[in-house]
Amino acid sequence: MTFDSTTLQILHNYCTATAESMGWTLMRTAHSTFVKETEDFSCQVLTPEGLTVASPTTFGATWYTNLDYGGVLDRFDYREGDVCITSDPYAGFVATHTPDTHIWKPVFRDGQLVCFVGCHIHNTDVGGAVPATLSRSLTEIHQEGLRIPPMRLVRDGMINQELVNLIARNVRLPEQNWGDMNAQLACVNVGERKIHEIIDRFGRDGFKQGLDALLDYSEQQARTLIRSLPDGEWFFADYVDEDQAGGYPVRVAVTLRIHGDSLTVDFTGSDPQLVSSLNMPTGGKERHALAMVGVVYSLYALDPTINLNFGMVRPARAILPPGTVMNAVEPAAVGMRSLMCNLAQTAVIGAFCKALPDRLPASPGSGVSIMNVKTTTRTGRTVMASVGPVGGGAGGDPWGDGAEGCGANMSYLKNTPVEINEAEVPIRVRRYGLVPDSGGPGKHRGGSALEMEFQLFAPQSMVTARNRDRSRFSAWGLCGGKAGRVSRFVKNPGGNQAVELGSADIVPCDPGDVILIQGPGAGGYGNPLERPEAAVLDDVRRGLVSLASARDDYGVVIADGAVDTQATTALRVEKAQRSTDTVFGHGAGRAAFEATWTPGRYAALTAILGIVPVTWRFFVKHKIFAAIGDAPAPADGGAADVVAAYKALVTQFADLPPPPDFVTNQAAAA
Repeated sequence: MTFDSTTLQILHNYCTATAESMGWTLMRTAHSTFVKETEDFSCQVLTPEGLTVASPTTFGATWYTNLDYGGVLDRFDYREGDVCITSDPYAGFVATHTPDTHIWKPVFRDGQLVCFVGCHIHNTDVGGAVPATLSRSLTEIHQEGLRIPPMRLVRDGMINQELVNLIARNVRLPEQNWGDMNAQLACVNVGERKIHEIIDRFGRDGFKQGLDALLDYSEQQARTLIRSLPDGEWFFADYVDEDQAGGYPVRVAVTLRIHGDSLTVDFTGSDPQLVSSLNMPTGGKERHALAMVGVVYSLYALDPTINLNFGMVRPARAILPPGTVMNAVEPAAVGMRSLMCNLAQTAVIGAFCKALPDRLPASPGSGVSIMNVKTTTRTGRTVMASVGPVGGGAGGDPWGDGAEGCGANMSYLKNTPVEINEAEVPIRVRRYGLVPDSGGPGKHRGGSALEMEFQLFAPQSMVTARNRDRSRFSAWGLCGGKAGRVSRFVKNPGGNQAVELGSADIVPCDPGDVILIQGPGAGGYGNPLERPEAAVLDDVRRGLVSLASARDDYGVVIADGAVDTQATTALRVEKAQRSTDTVFGHGAGRAAFEATWTPGRYAALTAILGIVPVTWRFFVKHKIFAAIGDAPAPADGGAADVVAAYKALVTQFADLPPPPDFVTNQAAAA
């Protein structure tokens, strides 16, 4: 069958409609708030090889537009009605942490396999060391709840009851997990039925050919776009606040290389895998969904007409050094991989911004905390549920302000209405809204952060805040725009009992305790002194910008509810004379850190860790960081200090190899 562009678009729409029908079924029949309200799930139409052809485009988790099930599909012989399942991040690298349960179902027509339909949900709890399963404090995957290897869930129409019983015995709320699993089964059954409706229109062979043609078409679209971009190489890095409780920052480094109609994102220089759960389990697969999210977002921002499927990333490849946070080796904990994935996205977007600063936005807030509460009702019933994500907005861009409190690169994860939270969880929400002065100042302001304050009423309650970050390193501004405000997490704010929690993610609570969480603001775009006075006044009236920020950041003087034009003109002239615009506006936390940890020091550290056994890397990093301390680096970059610190370790520990000669020579030359 021959497919012209019109026919291909029709088939694309049919496949997308199928995926969205699956998504609506899943969302409307799920039991957990995290699926039916927050929408942390994905649905896919897959080729027989397991490549994603279609997924929902306006809801659900959008990180999985190029998900590849190939690592698990070939483990089974399939019959009509089969359903398979996995949640093991290291088995085929489809699931990316243990709460994500993936199922897939083969679709047959006239006895021939034509495609698969699949979906995943994030279960609120799958057992493990802490309520809601996830915490950065966990050190190996065995602490992160039940891991389901690739198995059959349904065979010949019969559910594997032994597997279901095993799951129920290992989770904290088995009825909720069972309800969500039934929603997943309904989801793939709807997908199977919808596929048959498409085949009725295109024919069996035409449909199969059409799936391949859709991937080819998306690849062609992506290559056409990439050819229009400048050839070259651009480096960018971004940081997570800490690699463990009270630890050191984590760096994700990326070098973007564009050549002709292809590109590479090289993550060499990223930190070693951690003795905490922030690692990403990519298996080194060069088009792994998590490694490609920043590429997908950047290309789609540059051309929203590209069809979102696996073909879009065929022109791209990722270099993911093993034993790093971007490609952790088992049994590394990976439960908080979403925080590291967010960081990888902003690093990739930053590299694209270096190449195309006039076509892309500043950094989104990132650092979105997924809030979960485990508590009890007055009758003693245990309740555990997500109460929604709390994060920042979208970065300002060349055409306008960033969206407020939207999550931006956190897929389409949605807030849970206050009424739903208070109906399902015995808490009282005291405040929920936007944080003033949190969006990065700019000609186009960064999106404001969300804040939530709630009170608990039962003893031995537990609040978990997955992905807590951006309390030290701000979201960066672009083209003269300033950084967004950092996040804040506090227990019992406003009194003598207040405890600043920083990046903690597990908080025990007693009756009457209050939790306040504020997300990080997004970066601004363009010089704040160029923002129209009327726009600044409107921000003040809406409570998004204070009078002090209007004056100090934007040079706009407001008195008695109106702009003082004469004073504003004078102040802006004065500020413009002192302005030192840069392409990237980094906050004070990053500036202070990079004064110590220069590119030269990081290059030496990367080279050293590359020869150190994986199990030693985290230890060696910490020892070198401790030896370097916080003092600013010398004028030559200080690489010799890193080499000296490592040589001191080699004298203490015989299992460590000597530093590479080229690193020693470079440090000596500097």
